[in-house]
Amino acid sequence: MRMTKSTDHQMPELDFNTPALKRHRKIRALKDRMAGMGIAVGGSSVILAVLLICFYLLYEVAPLFSSASIDAEASYALPAEDQGKSLYLTTEEQSEVGMRVTSNGSIVFFSVADGSVINRVKNLRSEKVTAFAVESDTSRLVAFGYEDGKALIVKHDYKISYPDGKRKITPVVEYPYGEDAIDVADFAIKKLTVRDGSDSLTMAAIGDTKSAITKVSKEVNFITEEVELSEQSESLPFVADVASMLLSGDQRYLYVATRSGALSEFDLRDFDNIALKDAMSLFKDPNTKLVSMSYLLGKSSIMVADSSGHVSQWFNVRNEENEEKLTFIRDVKQPIAIVDLAMEQRRKGFATLDERGLVAIYNATSTRQVINEKLSDNNARLISFSPRANGLLLEDDKGLHFFHVDNEHPEVSWSSLWGKVWYEGYQEPTYTWQSSAANNDFEPKYSLMPLAFGTLKAAFYAMLMAVPLAICGAIYTAYFMAPALRRKIKPVIELMEALPTVILGFLAGLFFAPFLEENLAATFSVFVVLPVGILVFAYCWSRLPQNLRWLVPEGWQPLLLIPVIVFLAWLCLAMSPIIELNFFGGNIRGWITNDLGITFDQRNALVVGFAMGFAVIPTIFSITEDAIFSVPKALTQGSLALGATYWQTMTRVVLPTASPGIFSAVMIGMGRAVGETMIVLMATGNTPIMDANIFEGMRTLAANLAVEVPESEVGSSHYRILFLAAFVLFIFTFVVNTIAETVRQHLRKKYGSL
Repeated sequence: MRMTKSTDHQMPELDFNTPALKRHRKIRALKDRMAGMGIAVGGSSVILAVLLICFYLLYEVAPLFSSASIDAEASYALPAEDQGKSLYLTTEEQSEVGMRVTSNGSIVFFSVADGSVINRVKNLRSEKVTAFAVESDTSRLVAFGYEDGKALIVKHDYKISYPDGKRKITPVVEYPYGEDAIDVADFAIKKLTVRDGSDSLTMAAIGDTKSAITKVSKEVNFITEEVELSEQSESLPFVADVASMLLSGDQRYLYVATRSGALSEFDLRDFDNIALKDAMSLFKDPNTKLVSMSYLLGKSSIMVADSSGHVSQWFNVRNEENEEKLTFIRDVKQPIAIVDLAMEQRRKGFATLDERGLVAIYNATSTRQVINEKLSDNNARLISFSPRANGLLLEDDKGLHFFHVDNEHPEVSWSSLWGKVWYEGYQEPTYTWQSSAANNDFEPKYSLMPLAFGTLKAAFYAMLMAVPLAICGAIYTAYFMAPALRRKIKPVIELMEALPTVILGFLAGLFFAPFLEENLAATFSVFVVLPVGILVFAYCWSRLPQNLRWLVPEGWQPLLLIPVIVFLAWLCLAMSPIIELNFFGGNIRGWITNDLGITFDQRNALVVGFAMGFAVIPTIFSITEDAIFSVPKALTQGSLALGATYWQTMTRVVLPTASPGIFSAVMIGMGRAVGETMIVLMATGNTPIMDANIFEGMRTLAANLAVEVPESEVGSSHYRILFLAAFVLFIFTFVVNTIAETVRQHLRKKYGSL
């Protein structure tokens, strides 16, 4: 019997459902779920945080563009109506005590809440009051002109005390130039204007056929320390049918306007020889009549209201001959004739009252109409702002009405933020950011254009330096460099990103900027000498015998360039004085400024380009290098196998495949440059100007926030506009990132099949 040996082996059965494996699978599934939940929560938290930042910025910005409101608070009969009609209305700081000047020269103080009379000060003189003038609402000086040609200066003031812990406001009347009237003219005064200053008081008066001007000079007696007054009076060329007169804030010019709008400007600088400086017409239509002419806050801009409903703004502008000329700037329009005009005491705002009893409130700088409401049906004739512009007094046939005004941010409009504005004292409309000044009459300038321009300018010059160096360096490091050298070079470059930007800004501002200024010729010669020198060295290297070239391992050749670059840089520095002496008269900065007419600042965009480019290079280099190094080796090997050279493989295979990553690197670097704060804050002049000149500085949105947010008043227009600047920076970054992601996805689809 033949025996056969069985070759079949029974395979052991694997049990995948043992308790240990089941427990392992459950733990792994739990970990997967927890990881998924963690990633989801983390991603959602990031998105939520970004949205919350966006909503918070909008929350702070929204009040800038909210509409103003006006609400009636009190109405009552005219206080002390028996004293005559009102010539002037105002209130004190807290809007608790009001004052009206009557036609017989009396001053009546009353409670704003109910109209009850608090005090009544009668006219000191028995002569009839024939003219009245207000120096300014802020100075609280008024002047009465009399039929005997004299004028009395009166100041209303308010003393605050706290008896029993409660505030009490006591109105008083003072006579800063004495209770005796000042001789102004030898005729009955019909029109009067007054302007007070630290050194002198000037008053101009016009009668039926004559006009005169008086200047009261103030001198301090060094012995008694008393102020001594001396008067000087002169006659003026007579102007008939005068509707309004104004003295400029510096008492240099007198403006006399007729009812038809003919304006005469007199030069008062030579008081002994007053001459007509200029004559013009305020209106194009001969049928238009002048209603009111008064100064805006600061006594620079004249606001002219006419019978056609226009309110125009005028101020002096220097012409090509360096002479000041009163120039029309802008206007606003109401449908029908204007009855009265009121100026805000602390802002460049004003209110108009027309024949329908409709009150419109504007800001002169932004030309924004914030309120346009009908407040009276009974022949309204006078309006007046409270000092804080949060209250408005209106007089009509029924008496007085007090309104509460909520108007926090009238100086902000899209045109003032993004358009050119003609500011007081400027020769033309400009984009200007100037948020504060030393005086209270300051006209805020909140144009965001210089800041946005400075942000783009700084980013442009930084990217101009960083992108070519970073991308070219990444290409060589990832594709041509020896792996051992790459492992040393890449960490060193990435370590540059760990340098604090405040240190880079400090070094750029205090060391590099002066060094660059002193070695401008060397700086520009480097851009020519270095590339040419490297090419010459490479050509010479290629001509050497192979046995010499083979002494350097493949991919280690860049180390040979280090001494070459150092030598060429030293050569440029050594030749810098010779170049300046022979080609630029020994001073290249002076040649740039005087011969080319280009402004040169030590801390400029060139410094920012080098410093911020140095900070951005590691970001772009690292991402670009990873993108190129991650291209599958099969693609490069296949290209080389088909006969392509290394350079052809790089440009036609590797770069297109890595283009999504390279583009992302550039966009991330640009985002870094746009949001950079400390470098541009310390390495530029930090001046908000719009000039593409590489030798001029700039101010960026981020740097402006760092400088001004700590000093801004919470809730003010300045504070909220800074948040608007932050929102603009946020939107800019969002748009750039969105475009970057869209382009990246497009490139990924296009070259993903390679």
